[in-house]
Amino acid sequence: MIPGIGPVRVRRLLTAMGSVERVLAARESELASVEGISNELARKIITGRESVDLDREKKLVEDHGVTVFDCEDESYPQSLKEIYDPPLVLYVKGKIPNRFSMGIGVIGTREPTAYGRENAKKFSFQLAYAGVPIVSGLARGVDTYAHQGALAAKGVTWAVVGCGLLTCYPAENQSLMDKIAEEHCVISEFPMETKPDRQTFPMRNRIVSGLSHGVLVIEAGVHSGALITARMALDQGRQVYAIPGRIDQPEAKGCHALLKQGAKLVEGVEDILQDLNLLMPAVPTQKELFPVGNLSEEERLIMETLGSEETHLDRVIQKTALPSGKVSSTLLRLEMKKQVQQLPGQYFIRIV
Repeated sequence: MIPGIGPVRVRRLLTAMGSVERVLAARESELASVEGISNELARKIITGRESVDLDREKKLVEDHGVTVFDCEDESYPQSLKEIYDPPLVLYVKGKIPNRFSMGIGVIGTREPTAYGRENAKKFSFQLAYAGVPIVSGLARGVDTYAHQGALAAKGVTWAVVGCGLLTCYPAENQSLMDKIAEEHCVISEFPMETKPDRQTFPMRNRIVSGLSHGVLVIEAGVHSGALITARMALDQGRQVYAIPGRIDQPEAKGCHALLKQGAKLVEGVEDILQDLNLLMPAVPTQKELFPVGNLSEEERLIMETLGSEETHLDRVIQKTALPSGKVSSTLLRLEMKKQVQQLPGQYFIRIV
């Protein structure tokens, strides 16, 4: 909770002094003698003893149903212990699995094309259906569609966020975050009230890759943060998968760069499952999985609202009088059932 003191520096302090208690009781000169601890950071630790409100933090954790455990706890993911700078603690909201089996990180641009959106949902749906946890960062764009695809398959998905668990970023993903916490879990290494910034997102990314066998890059420009995650995955000894795109599409440039550097080209989910020594279960056809007549009340209502003309999401919400979160999740289910198609700009059209 002291700014500037991260996992690597804490471990150096513990190695030098032997225990947290000794670190917190040390004089400034003792702290500054440790590699990587400047006089300024030593002073921050000294003043942090008084300025950090641990009681408030503990109350926020309890009030919001969050579990906190450190790397010595049996619940701490084994795969994270293998990376260079594992988080000191994890804040987890939701259902903590008995064992964090390694999943596949699904990452990409915040502004995917229709091709990217479809692939994010399809691959996440199929991987989750095969029993592989989907790990992503709850960001706008590919992350959002990855989580939605896994939920639609009734599979496992974990969201790793770049802020404290009191904040949802972006705010429009609050209902998705709540859904993931209800059925699976949302993970952060940051104190409860931490706001997102330029440093917290790259830190978040190493956890996404650390929890994964490998990361699948759906779409990414040449300066996309997804490429940072891919580099972290390589540093951690994880596989990097990339889906090719059109050569004239800016959103494909990052994926093509990764492929040139040795990432595994992915054309179908089997390309990933082979590496995991898994066989794709016999997935029923869309018609077998989702018979046209087998629709819920909300799905029938939305199907009646949609016609052959493009209809905006806001118009669907207005005409059905359903909550926006319910409309969005129901439309996703209908997409997976091949009943409707999403068009750019949050427009939808009925296709059956």
